[in-house]
Amino acid sequence: MTEQSEWRFSDDRGQLSTAPRRPERVLAYVQAGATLWGLGIRPQGIFGSDHDGPGPDRAKTGTLPLDEVAYAGAGSALDVERLLSGRPDLVVAVSYGGGHVYGLAPETAKPLEERVPVVVIDVSQARTFEEIGDRFAELARSLGAGHRADADADLDAARERLRTLAAGPAGAPRVVALSPAGPDQAHVARPGMWPELRVLTELGVHLVEPAPGPGANWSTLGRTETFALRPDVILTDIRAHAAPLDELRGGEDGSAPVVPWNPEPLYGPRDHARFLGLVADALEAAAAR
Repeated sequence: MTEQSEWRFSDDRGQLSTAPRRPERVLAYVQAGATLWGLGIRPQGIFGSDHDGPGPDRAKTGTLPLDEVAYAGAGSALDVERLLSGRPDLVVAVSYGGGHVYGLAPETAKPLEERVPVVVIDVSQARTFEEIGDRFAELARSLGAGHRADADADLDAARERLRTLAAGPAGAPRVVALSPAGPDQAHVARPGMWPELRVLTELGVHLVEPAPGPGANWSTLGRTETFALRPDVILTDIRAHAAPLDELRGGEDGSAPVVPWNPEPLYGPRDHARFLGLVADALEAAAAR
């Protein structure tokens, strides 16, 4: 083994992972796997979190070719032997701070790291969306991905379009991001706690801030309180464990444009441009009402 052939990557815990050669069989948390796919790296397999079920949540998988990427399961169904059954030579996970591996119990994560390199990317609110995206891009390049200038150009165009619409003469429509919790309540996002929502705010989108109170990331409100925020556009959580928005709306006015929102976003430029484009479409529709 020569220094040139050895693969090395230092993750967001400061831990250096090494391998005799560049890994080719990557097992990743679903968010990380879908992001890597958008950056040009196809994972061999993916796994979910305690929120997920026996099949992959398609709200989180982006454009992953699920007929070609194995799903190892989620939550208590995961153990070391199951995770290693596809013979991965690298595991990519995410953390929401403190270096904890999201989606894997400590009694699973620790012995896993003793048998295969594990890279953890911090996706917490302490980092900007761009910082997180840069880390995924660094990892993808280390695994052999090339630079995609067209994807960067698409993202630049999407950002400029959204910035222009948000500054329109009619004023910025009121946008509420939420996760429906049934017919009687919703978890309304506190925009400053979500890197992707902070991007929207930086581009001039008027994201409504719920009143101070319990809940660091969300404010749990009743249906009447939720719609008293007067949303002109709704970003609604489409993950499998969220309730349908129509169930929450009930008899409320359903004319506000709706954007499907995955609070576990994908960090590749093309995926991000796609989301910004959906928000821009909704702002245009709201302005035309």
